[in-house]
Amino acid sequence: MERYRRLSLMEREELSRMLAAGSSLRAAAQAMPRAPSTLSRELTRHRTSPRTYRAVPAHYRAHRWAHQPRKPRTLAVHARLRAAVLHLLAHRWSPEQIAHGLPQRYPDDPTMRISHEAIYTYLYVLPSGALKRELARYLRRRHRFRRPHKIRLSSRPIQDLVSIDDRPPEVADRTVPGHWEGDLLVGHANASALGTLVERTTRFTVLVPLKAKDAATVRQAFARELRTFPAQLRRSLTYDQGPEMREHRLFTKHTKMRVYFAHPQCPWERGTNENTNGLLRQFFPKGTRFQQVTRAEIKRVQAMLNDRPRKILNWHSPARAFHHLLR
Repeated sequence: MERYRRLSLMEREELSRMLAAGSSLRAAAQAMPRAPSTLSRELTRHRTSPRTYRAVPAHYRAHRWAHQPRKPRTLAVHARLRAAVLHLLAHRWSPEQIAHGLPQRYPDDPTMRISHEAIYTYLYVLPSGALKRELARYLRRRHRFRRPHKIRLSSRPIQDLVSIDDRPPEVADRTVPGHWEGDLLVGHANASALGTLVERTTRFTVLVPLKAKDAATVRQAFARELRTFPAQLRRSLTYDQGPEMREHRLFTKHTKMRVYFAHPQCPWERGTNENTNGLLRQFFPKGTRFQQVTRAEIKRVQAMLNDRPRKILNWHSPARAFHHLLR
């Protein structure tokens, strides 16, 4: 990757001449050569009027701004606040919990306030070393670098989807068993996947081996697994708006299960399934090639997961709770 270079005085003069001659921004970028976005930012920052851009004043203003000292980060200068934040991080508080917890712990001290974004920023701008690695381990996801949130917009929206807002109240309060949540656990380079289905009341998990991730394969595999259970335990399925569930109408026809779709980018609406996927990463870490994992191994992990006692079930296992319903 080519290293970024600031605009020179000669480039700014060339830009000024071409704009005065009536050239477009893209034509100027191609002639220099520079990215059109670079020249657009230059004009936004240093244009003195909608039609006036002067190279020399713009150059000296940019040079002055580049050498102005930046405001130090809050945690870098406030030792007491930094000590409190690091103490709570060591106790496995998330940055958001810290940001909301500090005002309760120090209600009369306005200096003990910080946003969760400021905490994340401080952690990720630390130079590489033992301290940064140690602090990153305190975070839930333990990422070494900050990851931007990317919203994928599908070019082919799912037809006739039924929103999660239209689910019956019995699904939300878990009073009636037989309502499931589903998702895919994606493998190495998004080339393979494992289907996961979780019953909301008992937390019983069904792992679905998949030969591919297309809608037809996922629909057939999910339906094949769920049809092994009686009808009273096949009431509904809550899913995200992933393209693998495009054939939800056929799925409903074959299983008699209504499919409800969560809102985009709202994984907490399927929290039971998301939590289960996190537990499964103990057995299938990121980068797993699921096409190389046998069905016997997948079902062995399913049995191990369902045999674990769960606090939410009064320390009974999901397998025991589910088989109690079957009886």
